[in-house]
Amino acid sequence: MIRAPLLAIGLFSATIASAGTVIIVPTTLVEWKAVYGTIEARNTIPARARIGGVLTRLNVSEGDQVKAGQKLAIVRDDKLAFQIAALEAQLRGLQSQLDTAQTELERGQALVEKGVITSQRLDQLRTEVNILHNQISGAEAQRSVIVQQSAEGEVFAPTDGRVLTVPVTRDAVIMAGETIANIGGGGIFLRLAIPERHAAMLEQDAIIQINAAGTKSTGRLAKIYPQIENGRVIADVEVDQLNTRFVNSRVLVEVPVGQRSALLVPQDAISTRSGVDFIAISENNVRRDRAVMLGESVTLDSGKFVEVLTGLVPGDVVITP
Repeated sequence: MIRAPLLAIGLFSATIASAGTVIIVPTTLVEWKAVYGTIEARNTIPARARIGGVLTRLNVSEGDQVKAGQKLAIVRDDKLAFQIAALEAQLRGLQSQLDTAQTELERGQALVEKGVITSQRLDQLRTEVNILHNQISGAEAQRSVIVQQSAEGEVFAPTDGRVLTVPVTRDAVIMAGETIANIGGGGIFLRLAIPERHAAMLEQDAIIQINAAGTKSTGRLAKIYPQIENGRVIADVEVDQLNTRFVNSRVLVEVPVGQRSALLVPQDAISTRSGVDFIAISENNVRRDRAVMLGESVTLDSGKFVEVLTGLVPGDVVITP
C-alpha cells in the first residue's frame, strides 16, 4: 500500500476534459524495496588495555555515555612495581660508586700535581667517573620506561559515545591489547544492507520511508558506502528523533530502487458490483462501464488514486461522480 505523497515523481497528470471527467495519461511512480535497517553506531571503537595485569577498577558499564579521554578502567601489574624498586636500588648503588669515583678523581688530581701518580692513572679515574655517569643515565631511562608502562595501566575512552559492551569484569586477568569496552561513536544511524542489484539505483539524499514500532516517518539517505559486503550495499540513513535506546534493533524501511509507469484513476471513480470493479468511461459521449483490475492505492497531493492494471489505456476519458 502506497500512502505518502513522496511516492510519485510528479503529480497525477490527468487532464480535466470537462466537468466530471478526466483523461487518463501515464504517471511515473517510484518503485520501493522493503528491507530491514539496523540502528547502529557509525563507528565502533574498542578501548583496549595497553599492558597486561589485573583489572583492579572498572568505572563504566553498558549504556553509559562517555567522553573522549575519560578514564574507564585501571589495570595493575605488580611486577612493574618490583622492577621499579630494583632499578631504584641499582641507582642508589651506582650513585655510591659515583661518589667514591669522584672522590678518587679529586684526590688523583691533587696527587698528579705533586708527581705522586701519573697522568695515565688520572685518565683512568676520569673514565671510571664517566662510565658511572652513563650507567646512571641508562638506569634512570630504564626506570622511566617502567614508570610509563605502569601509567599505561589506565584505560581511556578513545572517542565520545556510548558504551555498547563491556566484555570483562573486575579482578579479571587482562592481556595487553585486550578490549575493556566497545564505544559506539560518530552518531547513531539507521544502517541498511541492500542487495547489490539495486546499488545503481540508490541516490545520495534520497527520502526513505520508515516504519518503526508502528510509527511512520521519513529519513534521508546520508551515506552510501562504496564497498559491497556479502552481496549487499551498506548505507546510512539520518532520521529525526530516531529511537536509539537499543542499538542493533531492526526497523522496517522502504528504499526507492527504481521507477515505473502507471495509470491512475481517482478513487471515487471506482464502483464495485458482484465483486467486480468497474470504471465508467465516455466513448463518443456515451457512458460505458468497463471492468478493470486494480492495483495499489496511491495518495498524492491532488487526492487519492488507485492504479489500474488492466481495463484502461492512455487517453481513455473516465467519468467521475
